[in-house]
Amino acid sequence: MQISDALAIRALAHPLRLDLLELLSTIGPATAARCGRALGVPQANCSFHLRQLAKYGFVEDAGPGRDRRERQWQVPERRPTIRIAGNPVVQRELERVVIQRETRAILDFAEREDEQSAQWRVKAGMVTALAVLSAEEAAELRAQWQALLAPYVARTQADGVEGVEGDDPQTGQRAVRYFMAATPLPDFTSGGNSNESDH
Repeated sequence: MQISDALAIRALAHPLRLDLLELLSTIGPATAARCGRALGVPQANCSFHLRQLAKYGFVEDAGPGRDRRERQWQVPERRPTIRIAGNPVVQRELERVVIQRETRAILDFAEREDEQSAQWRVKAGMVTALAVLSAEEAAELRAQWQALLAPYVARTQADGVEGVEGDDPQTGQRAVRYFMAATPLPDFTSGGNSNESDH
């Protein structure tokens, strides 16, 4: 399934909806109540946003929950592919929400003080670099980065990871978010912004 409709893509531009998609991808089918407990938001909010996601095919009904009174939601087996090309306004809107959400998650993790987070911080850490690339080389690096992550992403898509925190006590595996952003610096060599003049 490919989604290119501007309204459908704009439906993703809400941080709670992205949180719900991430949670369902991690724990598998869940009710709005379980999602609310995991994310610390009211069940009614989760129900509303899950229905909006379902309207555009991002989630689907997974049948009744354990008590048979509330439906479960899941990410479709064939996950939607998003195509934003041709609509720069929608693209910027979604990018802004994603960047703000990822920045918040990085800062939240940096501020955690529990022992487990400290262990992960030492081993996983953060990587920053200033590289000199052409646009084509940047595209190649992005493709290599995606290929490197692909087998680990496939684990989540195939099996899900049990538990709200994405923890597997037998192997030490847990759901880990990765975010790569290439942000080219301004062209300092063009001289177009220079206020200096020759005398």
